[in-house]
Amino acid sequence: MAAFIHSVAAASSPLSPQLHRPFSLHPPNPLSVSHPKPHLRTSAVSAQFLLPPPLNSPPPPLFSADYSSPPPEPFLSPLDGCLQLLRLSVRYSDVELARALHCLILKLDADTHLFNALISSYLKLGLVPDACRVFRALAHPNVVSYTALISGLAKSGRELEAVSLFFRMRSSGIEPNEYSFVGILTACMRILEPELGCQIHALVVKSGFLDGLFVANALMALYCKCGQPDTVIQLFDEMPVRDISSWNVVISSSVKEHMHRRAMELFREMQWIDNFEVDHFTLSTLLASCTDSFDLWRGREIHAYAIRTGLEGSLSISNALIAFYSKCGSIEDIEAVYDRMAIRDVITLTSMITGFMEFGSVSLAMEVFCKMPEKNSISYAAVLMGLCQNSEAGKVLNFFIRMVERGLELTEQALSSVLKACGLLTDDKISRQIQGFITKFGLKENPHIEAVLLDMCMRCGRMEDAEKMFSHWSYEEDSSVVYTSMICGHARNGNPDKAISLLCRGHSEGKLEIDEVASASALGVCGTLGFSHMGEQIHCHAVKSGILSDLEVSNGLVSMYSKCWNLEESFQVFSEMPTRDITSWNCLLSAHILHRQGDEALFVWSELHNSGINPDEITFLLVISAYRYTKTCLVDECQQLFMSMRKQYIIEPSVEHYESLVGVLSFWGYIEAAEKIVLNMPFKPQPRIWRALLDGCRIHSDAARGKRVVKQLLSMDPQDPSSYVLISNLYSASGRWHCSETVREEMRERGFRKHPARSWVIHENKIIPFYTRDRSHPQSKDIHSGLEILILECLKSGYEPDTSFALQEVEEHQKKFFLFYHSAKLAAAFGLLMTRPGKPVKIVKNILLCGDCHSFLKHASAIVNREILLRDSSGFHQFVNGKCSCRDHW
Repeated sequence: MAAFIHSVAAASSPLSPQLHRPFSLHPPNPLSVSHPKPHLRTSAVSAQFLLPPPLNSPPPPLFSADYSSPPPEPFLSPLDGCLQLLRLSVRYSDVELARALHCLILKLDADTHLFNALISSYLKLGLVPDACRVFRALAHPNVVSYTALISGLAKSGRELEAVSLFFRMRSSGIEPNEYSFVGILTACMRILEPELGCQIHALVVKSGFLDGLFVANALMALYCKCGQPDTVIQLFDEMPVRDISSWNVVISSSVKEHMHRRAMELFREMQWIDNFEVDHFTLSTLLASCTDSFDLWRGREIHAYAIRTGLEGSLSISNALIAFYSKCGSIEDIEAVYDRMAIRDVITLTSMITGFMEFGSVSLAMEVFCKMPEKNSISYAAVLMGLCQNSEAGKVLNFFIRMVERGLELTEQALSSVLKACGLLTDDKISRQIQGFITKFGLKENPHIEAVLLDMCMRCGRMEDAEKMFSHWSYEEDSSVVYTSMICGHARNGNPDKAISLLCRGHSEGKLEIDEVASASALGVCGTLGFSHMGEQIHCHAVKSGILSDLEVSNGLVSMYSKCWNLEESFQVFSEMPTRDITSWNCLLSAHILHRQGDEALFVWSELHNSGINPDEITFLLVISAYRYTKTCLVDECQQLFMSMRKQYIIEPSVEHYESLVGVLSFWGYIEAAEKIVLNMPFKPQPRIWRALLDGCRIHSDAARGKRVVKQLLSMDPQDPSSYVLISNLYSASGRWHCSETVREEMRERGFRKHPARSWVIHENKIIPFYTRDRSHPQSKDIHSGLEILILECLKSGYEPDTSFALQEVEEHQKKFFLFYHSAKLAAAFGLLMTRPGKPVKIVKNILLCGDCHSFLKHASAIVNREILLRDSSGFHQFVNGKCSCRDHW
């Protein structure tokens, strides 16, 4: 081909004797004209022009009467020949041919038109620097020159240069054409510059190009990308002519803004009004809409439509179907789509990994990953996210290390997954290491990564570090996410009052958007605090803003009302839910268990079977716990349910399930059977299981067996302070004060601190907290005086302080003093003083209510003739006329 180009150049020389020879794309017959040999590195595209006719073929006749033969080749000038060769270089991606033609064009003294074609060819071949060099060499670039380079720069990640070149074109006096506007709008869309896009929009209107189909489509694409669906609809409605791209943009805009119903309506209008045939982009977008809205029925309808129109074989639609069935279908659905695919790519395999992970089939997902011929950062990120979803935090860290060692790009998704995994592990040391890694490599300057990093710190108990990050937060657009994260973190770390305060502050300052996520989080905090008034306000907001249909919000309301003494409203919300998932049923089960209604919880369990929803691990954990609160002992049924988990539901009992079963058996006095289960477990008993057995020993005063359990706990070197507290309490209850103090001394040496007992009431929409012997309240003098009067009256009515709960080795009168000013008693005194007569006093306590406070509140409810409601870590206590709803069993 190089030889051919040289011959063309020679033919074009004024000194050449062959100047008037007709120019042809085919070389002359080698029998009559000699020509140099072609280069050995000539490309396949070029070689087709060098092939001579077969040697044994007769020479063509000079004249022929056969009019059916092809007409003679038209005469082509050298410039026309170069244009054809440039098109062929692009078609066959022949870079060498394009550069050789560049040299030829320079010799031909070509006009701007040919140089523009060269610029366009270089851009299509991905040679942006070459295209820029050609443009800079132009003495008088025209609108086509500018437009070609603007479009090329916009599509190759050099959007700012495209914008600069557009302004340079205008300053040179050249007015943009339709394609110039498309190029500059593409650049604005890629760098998300809506303000510049609006200015270009105004210029489009002024220049009279708004009616152009391509310009209107580009404007709609810009506003769609910038999240302005109303403007997209307005432009669409004003278009005199539309094509399939116009409809695709307006449908995509609706899906992007979660307006799924409008997207489906537009799809139907497209078929009715313009009678367009959908393409693969249309159906892929609609499937994404069904995925986001969990619309299984509509998604299957789109799938059927794709089959009828023959588009199911499209790679993008098949990949969209796998993603859809991963969220809304089953493993069988995604496997069926995968098996029918004739062509698969890395997106297909990555979607399969994501799908298997969604259904908890980690082994199948890893099998697909291992068989992938090429593993990139996206496939690694899918594995990391899936392992994190399935609580395989340790494996997430191992895979992340492999990813770093292979030098793969650390995507935002991958970093988010590893940070979430650190949060699941709640390991302070590992969390600091990963934070140091992210900071060292400069990966922290990303609002999403920093938000997940802040959440990780809170999950690992590093509240001071989280507070520092929050105070220095500088990303306005993500402030709502960070506020929500901080609210959840405070609630999780035992600071619910701070969580509510932050919620009010963020909302009043306009920095917190109370959307589905924030509403669900705030409802959780309100439930923890027993803050029914705030929860009711969030309920009203959910109704007005239309987010009540969100499952997380509805489930949060069911849980919140049940924790705020309002079971009736909790059931009402549940009954009005249009759809329910297993979390909804678990919330209802939890509500009954919290109110110690075991028989009612078992009825809900039977109703769950008729709903068609499969129970999960949490469901069984709740149902086993329900047997503790039945009116009659149903230990045999509880054990049968435990056995059916593995056989009937294929759910392997976890540590939590064994802990719950041991707790039920111990509570009903089957301590020996509970101990046998602990000793015969398929895995080594953890401290929490021994603690459940130890609590049963405390309830039934089984000191001998309790001593054996204490030895087991001490030999395991527990890291949880609650183990030490239980042991100390057991020693104290049996009068072994020296042993109790020894245990507490060991706690101090190890740096363990008992979670302080705290009780609070909600008064005038404020949280009023109390600690033991607390005098921080401004009205503490009145509160203590009122409590002392109430204690005297209770003593007269038969209340006897249980000094076994006073853990200090001090005189008897001092023990009584410590008991009299427990946080629950102070909260009760404040509530009785501040609430209107006849109104119940509502108290929340963060740990288990001690026996002495329980006895005191029973007597107090009879003396003042008031209902006292208290929620502790075990559930609700309703004290009325000297009796408690727990029947003195908690």
